[in-house]
Amino acid sequence: MTERVRFHFDPLCPWCYQTSRWVRRLQELGEIQVDWAVFSLEIQNAGTDEAQVKGHARAELALRTTVLVRQEEGSPGVDRFYAAIGAAYHERGEALEDPQVVQAALAAAGLDPALADKAAADDSLWTAVETEHRDLVTRTRSFGVPTIVLDGGEGPAIFGPVIYEVPTDEDAVELFRHVAWLTRYENFSELKRDRDRMPDLASVRQFQARRSESESETAG
Repeated sequence: MTERVRFHFDPLCPWCYQTSRWVRRLQELGEIQVDWAVFSLEIQNAGTDEAQVKGHARAELALRTTVLVRQEEGSPGVDRFYAAIGAAYHERGEALEDPQVVQAALAAAGLDPALADKAAADDSLWTAVETEHRDLVTRTRSFGVPTIVLDGGEGPAIFGPVIYEVPTDEDAVELFRHVAWLTRYENFSELKRDRDRMPDLASVRQFQARRSESESETAG
């Protein structure tokens, strides 16, 4: 039986992007059906490190546009848009906050590029992002992305899985079944190990280069 899940994402997060690729493949294999939903790292980390919050704010236009796409095209439209904007930012290193990048992603997803301008001008879309984010956090105590909610978004939720790359089809299905079982097992809370490498993505390489440059300037 096909499982229906809700996948909450912030397009800024490289780990979330890798997990979304796995989830999209599971959908192609008929293992799950996906409803795509938003989460804002900017909102989640408000009041913490100012530079970090400013960096997270780069996703605002993409998140606004995601909500608008869902209103006009439904979850399948969000699926295509997230795949396109994720590829632009994480794989090609294009600027997530650049309206032209968002417009190009819309076009690549078969959507109207003008939706980006419409999203930028409509503050009610950011209110919708805030509401969706806070409703998820209030109900499930979620704290980051990727967050997967079972039972079509009405069931238990789990952070992750955090993966370096998309597994083989056989492993992809096996991983999901284990994750779903653990998510439903009420006696389970947390399982974690160190991350010993980063995803091989342009967005990660750019981040590491900026951090190295900042550390050099501080040391100098």
